[in-house]
Amino acid sequence: MYRLIALFFLAACVAKTPATVTGYRKPDTQIYSNAVLENDRLVGQWVQVAEFAPHDAPACSKGGADISRSAAGLAIVARLCLGGVSTAFSGPLAVAGPGRFTPPVGEAWWVVWADVGYRTLVIGTPSGRFGFILNRGGDLPGDRMHAAREVLDWNGYDLARLR
Repeated sequence: MYRLIALFFLAACVAKTPATVTGYRKPDTQIYSNAVLENDRLVGQWVQVAEFAPHDAPACSKGGADISRSAAGLAIVARLCLGGVSTAFSGPLAVAGPGRFTPPVGEAWWVVWADVGYRTLVIGTPSGRFGFILNRGGDLPGDRMHAAREVLDWNGYDLARLR
C-alpha cells in the first residue's frame, strides 16, 4: 500500500516537470506580430545582421533576402542563417495574417518589429525555433539594434543566443 502511494506521488512530481525548451524563446511567453505592417514596404534587398543559434554551432556567414512583388503578391529569394544553418530558398512569400508570412520553406515568419522607416525587420516564430534581424544596407546602428533586442526580449527570446 505504501509503495503504491509513494509511486503515485512520484508520478505526480514527474508530471509537473517543465517542458524542455527546444527553441530560442520561452514557450509560455506570448509573441506578437506587427498588425500595422505595410507589406509593400518590405520590397527590396535585406542583409541579415543577427540570428539565434546554438552556442556550439559553427559560424554561419550571414545571408540576405531580396523581396519583390509578383503577380501573386510578394516573392522572396534568400539565403539566411536559420538556427545556425545556412538555408537557401526562393518562391512566394504568402501573407498569413497581419505581419505574418509563410515562406517557401520552414514555418511561418512573424514580423515582430519594423522600425518606422522600414530599414530594420525583426522576424520571429511562435515556436521560437529561429529568429533573425534583417537590415537594409550596411551595418545596423546601435539604437536600432538596441530596439530590436528589446522587442526580442519582450517576445520571450533568449538574447544570450543572439549572434
